Formats: sequence, C-alpha cells, structure tokens
Amino acid sequence: MEPVPRSPGGPNQHATVSTETRRSPTVKEVAARAGVGVGTVSRVLNDHPAVTGATRARVREAMEALDFRPNRAARALSRQRSGAIAVVVPFFTHPSSVERLRGVLSVIDEPVAEIVLLSVDHAKPGRERLEQLLGRDMADGLLILSLRLLPAEARRIKQQVIPTVAIDAEIDHVPAVVIDDVEGGRLAARHLIELGHHRIAYVGDAVEPKFGTTSSVRRLRGLTEELDAAGLGLDPELVQIGPHSADAARHLAAELLGRRQRPTAVFAHSDTQALGVLEAARDLGVHVPRDLSVIGFDDIESARHAGLTTVRQPLYESGRRGGGLLLESMQGAIPPDPTRIELPLETVVRRTTAPPRTRARRSPERALRPMTPSSG
Repeated sequence: MEPVPRSPGGPNQHATVSTETRRSPTVKEVAARAGVGVGTVSRVLNDHPAVTGATRARVREAMEALDFRPNRAARALSRQRSGAIAVVVPFFTHPSSVERLRGVLSVIDEPVAEIVLLSVDHAKPGRERLEQLLGRDMADGLLILSLRLLPAEARRIKQQVIPTVAIDAEIDHVPAVVIDDVEGGRLAARHLIELGHHRIAYVGDAVEPKFGTTSSVRRLRGLTEELDAAGLGLDPELVQIGPHSADAARHLAAELLGRRQRPTAVFAHSDTQALGVLEAARDLGVHVPRDLSVIGFDDIESARHAGLTTVRQPLYESGRRGGGLLLESMQGAIPPDPTRIELPLETVVRRTTAPPRTRARRSPERALRPMTPSSG
C-alpha cells in the first residue's frame, strides 16, 4: 500500500506545523477503526496467512483512511530480519545484567542483527531516553531486561508493531522470561531455618513508589511468609533497605551487626549486596559462618569465588531464552497468547552458612564446609 501523499508546503511551513498535527496514527488507532485487535493489524503488516481476505481488506482500508505509514521495523518484518535489535537494561554494568546480556548475545549475533544497548535507570533523563526509543523506528525488535515500566511506557509498548520480549520483567501482553522471586525468598529462608537460625535479617533494595513492586519486595515477602509458617516471624528492625550496591549493603549490615542483639543470619537481595554484608562482617571481626550466616541471590561469578551460599537463578539462560523468543517473534512464530517462561531456582550451599553457634555440634573449622561439585 502506498501512503497517501501529504500536501506540499513552503520551506517555512514545516517549522510552524505543530507536533500534534504531524503525529502519525498508531497501530491501536488502526485496529480500533477496523474493528480488530492490534495483533491482527500486526499480522496484516507482516502478510501473515492467518488473516482472512475480508479482514485484511478492512485493515488496509483503515490504514489508508488514517494515512497510516508502517514503520521501518514493520516493513522489515514483512520481508526479512534486518537492522537493529534494541536492548533496554537498567544499570547494565551490574553483574546480573552482564550475564543476561551474554545469554542474549549467544543467540543474537552480529550476522542476525546489530545490538543497540540502551541503559535506563529510574532518573528522569533515563526515562526520557526510553520514551524516545519507544517513539522512533530505530529497531526491528525490542528486549527489555529487569526494568519496571511506568504505565505510560507499558501502553506505548502495547501500541508498537515492533516485536518485544521482556526478561526478568513482566509487561501485559508481552512474552516474558521470568523467575518466581517470592519462591526465591522462601528458599533462602528455608535453608536458614533448617540450619537452626531464628533471628534472620534482610538487606534489600530501596523501592521507588511510582514503579510499583520490585524483586526485592517479592523476595522479602517470600522470606516473611516462610518465617511466619515456621512460627518465627520477621523482626521489622532487621529489615535494612538501601541503594543496590555492595558499599551501601556494607553500611546497612554494619548497622545490623553493631546492635546488642544482632542477627545470626542475613539474607541479601542479591549476591552483590551479600558481598557487602561479608565486608561489614570482616570489618567488625564477625566470623562467617560461625557468628553470622550470609546467603545471597543470583549466583554471579564473584559469589562462586567468595564461597557464598546463594539462591541461583539462571541468568545466562534467561538471556538466551529471551533472545530466542524475540527471534521467533520477529519470524512470526510467537502464538497469539504471549509466552511466559518461568525458569527454576536452586539453593547453592557453600561456606558462608552454618548452624548458629548455640546450635553447632561441630568445631568452627568443620562448620566451614568445603565446596563440592554439586554446590557450583
């Protein structure tokens, strides 16, 4: 379909036309005019055989009436994969993000597409960059990693023709690769309870209210539920929240360990924060695991070197599966109902957890259990 040409104007006319009058109609508006779903419009743009002739004609009539111009990504999808894939990730230098990106790159290599990496945080400039990305034809596919979206951003994604997949994030009507963070919190709590710990602390991420629930909140919920089920409960004073960094976690843990009644165990939202807890314990002369057990979450490379007990999530595999889903989506192979893949979690016991001193039956030296092949 050739787009209806716009009326020509003089050299100064372009500068005076408002943004509103020049706004291109969206796929959602085309769908509403044709009386079909957004997915049907996408299939028409991709020349998918599942669309009947009558429906296809109705959608094309709506496109023509609205002067809808398919973007570059939609045109590429109807012919062959080409161009770029945008990967949106907050704080892409975090070890967990790096490991996920390695998984993505294992299936989306240079011959398939160019990778455009966009680092977005919760600050205003980062959100403006994301808004610009969602409003431009800069990519043929979109991967969103570990990013909580504002409602307006989620709506923009739903309006896009561009195939989109979320990794470690859930967006309505978007295929996703996720884990059960609540269950992860339960696994950490269960391990510590089985060792005999009753006074368990949590070091987690600060929550930005407008972005809603975070993985830190969900892991804390799992910890709380498991402690309640065991009849122990979680002392609110043992919950420390701050920025996601080892240094911030070190300060939070130092406050916990400096108390007269300090915890016998700490569950950290991430391995990065757990390493900060270990630093605080070392600074204060608190022996791990004789005086304090520490368990993290993720199983990044440095956790293995430190002998950190952790809840392992398949970071690399999540990137690999998410990248594969996106390629399938770009080929039109994703079913109408969005795919949701939940990957398993596993408790990996190393040498930073042991029974508390009052429950220990072995010498401190024997409590430092060596790593075994099955422990990672």
